[in-house]
Amino acid sequence: MEIILLEKVANLGTLGERVKVKPGYARNFLIPKGKATAATAANVARFEARRAELERVAAEALAKSQARAAQLAELIVTLSVKTGSEGRLFGSVGAADIADAVSAAGIELQKQEVRLPAGPIRQIGEYDVDLHLPSEVKTQIRVNVIAEA
Repeated sequence: MEIILLEKVANLGTLGERVKVKPGYARNFLIPKGKATAATAANVARFEARRAELERVAAEALAKSQARAAQLAELIVTLSVKTGSEGRLFGSVGAADIADAVSAAGIELQKQEVRLPAGPIRQIGEYDVDLHLPSEVKTQIRVNVIAEA
């Protein structure tokens, strides 16, 4: 099925590209989420009429994400957790814990934007955590995991 992308989609294309995808992917994910539309003649004409507006919205989203990334890059988050002997945590520090701590510091962050490729943090120490913000903006924050007093 051929579609027109209404926004940038990872591993697929950017705004305005005509791409071929499997019909189920288009019907069940891309079209209902507003990320694409079927590439019919009427939809192509409608897209071309809205292209400037969609590009402006994408540019605003990119600027907003870059501003958040600049704020987050300066942030150091300290989490106090219960630990056992040898610095091992009772439980772990996951993406939700980090997102909650950053949000409490005054910068909005969703759990889905936090990337922990090695899995949850299970030891005390300092960690660099990757953040993937909307519009493909990436940044890092420092997370300091300390033992509860």
